[in-house]
This record gives sequence, structure tokens and C-alpha cells, in this order.
Amino acid sequence: MSGNCGSLAGKVAVVTGGSSGIGAASVRQLAEAGARVVIGYNLGAERAEALRAALPGSGHRCARIPLEDPQAIAVLAAELGRDDTRVDILVNSAGFTRPIPHADLETLDDALFGEILLANARGPYSVIRALLPLLKASGDAVVVNVSSISAFTGSGSNIAYCAAKAALDTMTMSLARVFGPEVRFLCVSPGAVATDFVAGRDRSALEKQAVNTPLKRVVEAEDVAAAVMACVTHLRAATGTRIVVDGGRHL
Repeated sequence: MSGNCGSLAGKVAVVTGGSSGIGAASVRQLAEAGARVVIGYNLGAERAEALRAALPGSGHRCARIPLEDPQAIAVLAAELGRDDTRVDILVNSAGFTRPIPHADLETLDDALFGEILLANARGPYSVIRALLPLLKASGDAVVVNVSSISAFTGSGSNIAYCAAKAALDTMTMSLARVFGPEVRFLCVSPGAVATDFVAGRDRSALEKQAVNTPLKRVVEAEDVAAAVMACVTHLRAATGTRIVVDGGRHL
């Protein structure tokens, strides 16, 4: 992505989980920088369309990306190949979790563990696998996986979520090693973020947590999206690593 390091004019971006939270903030910032964005969603079709209609620029589209269905993802990849011939930016922001105390293994049963692994590790892999030919066709592509400090702290909404994000981090390293220089792979790893991703976690709870961090501020979805943008436009010599955006919470 040579030239003006802050401009993404002419670039094609795909964002999973793009209808809300960190994904939607990333969609807005990518569009503001000039990219044409595919807003991936699962159940949030109306949110995705409302977001698309409000974006600057033209050529944006919405696409359902069911992470549990590799065949549907392959169909989308084929459609993108016909329309755009390449993908320059992929942001894997879709995910799923449930707040479960770590000692409560009865609630975190085998089926739920599998759902969380699928949403946060296998799902991103399916999207990367399907879009890799289009990413390679860019010649200068970047994949940003939205991970979590849960991957390396072992603290988070539940044990399966911690395990899934650790898998995502390690997968990112493995992919970066074998697919450079055509494609860079990075993780952006937030702590608690002011979105509705974790059920029951309201603003007051985040503010109480933030008091005990070095920066003493709540991390917003826009903060994480800014880190995603930095991976795309400025961290040109970085691959296979994580960018932590948590106000210092992990320290």
C-alpha cells in the first residue's frame, strides 16, 4: 500500500462482524480513508445496511458471512473474485462469547465450547482460507484478526474464549510466516471494550475496571479500529505479532 500511507483509495476491504461494535468502527474508518468496504454480518442485516448507507464514498456492499458455513464463505469469495479480482484488507472482527465463571465447567459444556472455538478461531480460518487467493492477488494485502488480551492473560468471559483467542493468535503467527511478503497477518488485542459484545457488561462496570488501569480510561470501539487502521496503513514492517489496546489493563 504504497504512496500516501493514510489513503486507501482504490483498496478493497472485507470486515467480518462489520455491522456493530469494533467491526462497524473499523468499517467507518476504512471507508473514511477511501476503501471500498464489504460489510460482513450474520444476523445484523438491517444494521449493516444502515451503516452502508451512511458511509462516505461509493461501492460499499453488505454480505452475510456465516462463520459456521465454509461453503457459503466460498461462494462469497467467488463473487468477490468476479467483481473485484482481489482483496487488499481483511478484518476478522466477528466473534461470539458468553460470560461464564471460569470454575463453572458444567455451564461451559462441550457443545458450547465448540461453538465458541468455531466463532473465534475456525470461523476466521475459514474466511482467510477462502479469501487467500484474492489476498495474494493484491500483492500487498493485510489481514487483521481482532483477538483479545484473554489469549495471553487467561482471564476473560469464559475459558473457551481464552482458548479460542490463543488459537487465533498462534494461527496468525503461523500464517504470517508462510504467506509473506504478499500478505501480512496481525492481531489487534483489546481488553474490555465499550460495546455490547459481552452480555451484562455495562458502561459503569467498564468505568470501574478502567480506574485500576494505568491509563484510567475506557477503551472505545474507535480506539481498537484505530489500531486496525495502523496495522493497515502504518505498521508496514510488522507481521505475525499483536497490537495490545487495553489501557494497560494486562500490566
